[in-house]
Amino acid sequence: MFRLLTILTIVLSSLAAFSQNGAGDKKIVQFSGVVYDIDSNSVIPYVTLKNQSSGKAYSANYKGYFSFVVHEGDSILLSSVGYKKTTVIVPKNIKEKKFTVLVKMKSDNIELPVVRVFPWASTDEFKRDFMTMKFADDDYEIAKKNIKKTMENGFYFGVPMDGAEIQGMTFNNQHIGLSNKNMVQTNPLLNPLAWASFLKQISEGSKSKNK
Repeated sequence: MFRLLTILTIVLSSLAAFSQNGAGDKKIVQFSGVVYDIDSNSVIPYVTLKNQSSGKAYSANYKGYFSFVVHEGDSILLSSVGYKKTTVIVPKNIKEKKFTVLVKMKSDNIELPVVRVFPWASTDEFKRDFMTMKFADDDYEIAKKNIKKTMENGFYFGVPMDGAEIQGMTFNNQHIGLSNKNMVQTNPLLNPLAWASFLKQISEGSKSKNK
């Protein structure tokens, strides 16, 4: 058991030393910068930066600023919602061991299909409401209703009768005359009862004035 633990310790130490030697071949660089919108020149906050060489991910602050350690030759992928992804490669043989960039990202506009929202939950509800729907009058129909009576009165009193109307009125008068031909026409001036009622009303009116 002790021998097995010793072998595992030696193997792990060798792997750690190998990884350190491999990473030591590349110089460490302080990678810093600010992310801007290429169209509006305004900062883009909280952009995600992923080092594709090491797999580590970082994030810019609310002012679009970032700063972290990378190696020469690393590829940094910048991504943000609503923007196209941008890749920045850290150059090699940097003298000052720091690399500062001004990254400009372009907005990625996605056109979604038009969605129409209807107030009916099912096709049956739509059919029922459609069959009972009352359509409102348009401006033309409303104007016709408003001026219809005025126009009719104007035509009745202001426009003279034509030949057809005169003929119709004459025909109606002749028809009434023929219908009343055999009826006795009485003259109210020759009716004694009418005269008695008239005189009575006059006498009663005089008495009421005297009182």
